[in-house]
Amino acid sequence: MSAYFVMIREQTLDPGGLAEYGPRASLAAQGHTLKPLAAYGALDQLEGDPIEGAVILEFPDMAAARAWYDSPSYQAAVKFRHAGSKSKAFFIEGV
Repeated sequence: MSAYFVMIREQTLDPGGLAEYGPRASLAAQGHTLKPLAAYGALDQLEGDPIEGAVILEFPDMAAARAWYDSPSYQAAVKFRHAGSKSKAFFIEGV
C-alpha cells in the first residue's frame, strides 16, 4: 500500500538554513523510490493558521518511506529544515 510523506512549513526562521536543506534533501532522495506529488505550489488554504508551503511525496509503502526518512543522508539534511523553519511532518498510508 502506498505511503505519503507530508511536510507543512508554517514559518521560515532562517532562510539560509532552508537554502542548505533543499539541495541536501534532493541528494538524499537518490537510491530511494519516491515520487514528488506536490512541492510549494499555489495554495488555497481552507482552514487553520496560515502556512508558507507544503510537500507531498509518495512512496511504495511505509517501509520505503521510513527507510528514506531514517537514512543517514536525509537525517543530515533534515537538521537544516528543523533549524530553518517551524514545520510539521508525518507519514500517512494510502487507501
